[in-house]
Amino acid sequence: MILVSPDDTSVRAVAQVIQVAIAPVFLLSGICAFLNVCVTRVSRTVDRARVVEPLFLQSKETEYRRLRAEMKTLDQRLRYINQSISLSVLSAVLICIVVALLFAATLFEPNFGRAIALLFIASMTAIGIAFAIFLVETRIATRSMRVRPEIFAHSPEEQSG
Repeated sequence: MILVSPDDTSVRAVAQVIQVAIAPVFLLSGICAFLNVCVTRVSRTVDRARVVEPLFLQSKETEYRRLRAEMKTLDQRLRYINQSISLSVLSAVLICIVVALLFAATLFEPNFGRAIALLFIASMTAIGIAFAIFLVETRIATRSMRVRPEIFAHSPEEQSG
């Protein structure tokens, strides 16, 4: 913990607390950048679903099965991204509480050391799980975006009619 007297609210004392709180604040910046990536993926997935949905509703047989599978994949990806976003936000909130407790511990001198450590561990666990879920989502996206064999089999002569 910071060795500052609770009666010492001088600029120097506050500056020491800010120095200790800098690392969690940088962590917040990283979490925000990750959230930006996740939100972009949500947006692209929703856009793709909006394109596929009318095609799916008008499709027949083989195309219907392919588009249905794609819609299921898009839905699954959205669920995973949403879970990742939720855990990332939880992690950010926990980091905010850690920073607030660092300041409160300096002002009021309660023994918040254990609480701060546990909150930080919880935050790291949440962001770690969020990253793992994000990895799963990106694997699903990559797997679903493979080029179908019939695309490679297609020749320009087939279109003239």
